[in-house]
Amino acid sequence: MERNVKKPILILGIGNILLSDEGVGIHVIEQLGKISVPEDVELVDGGTAGADIIDIIADREKVIIVDSMQTNDSPGTIRKFTINDFDFSNSINMSLHDLGIVETILMTELLGCKPKKVILFGVKPENIGCGLSLSKTLSNKITNIAELVLKEAAGNREFTRLKEDFN
Repeated sequence: MERNVKKPILILGIGNILLSDEGVGIHVIEQLGKISVPEDVELVDGGTAGADIIDIIADREKVIIVDSMQTNDSPGTIRKFTINDFDFSNSINMSLHDLGIVETILMTELLGCKPKKVILFGVKPENIGCGLSLSKTLSNKITNIAELVLKEAAGNREFTRLKEDFN
């Protein structure tokens, strides 16, 4: 029986596509799914899951997460964090989900399966009301976010835009 081996780099989109900009992480995964990503990269739509994604992120070399994030920035602002930017002793749920990604990463640490490197791209939503499409502000940023995520996935490797265009 062949065991499914995880790819070392995971790009994980988090969000609820029924709530407009709250689904930005999922829209980024869909955008990246239109191109050929490097062979060592796996794309996963994490939906709104919290603890359910522990097994998906466990023991990876690098996990890159894209999620909407409530900040004091203008809508559409993209902020990059490492897991060290969060204070686990005072874990505040900055995500719009019931169990935030910070708490989920903390659980992997407690379980001894924490990814080696975790990067979070937080995007300030403009509209989190009912709706299947992103606001114009975030819709205009999807390609930019996807490129930032791919550059992060490439790390020290040379990054070039892949054969297929995003559009």
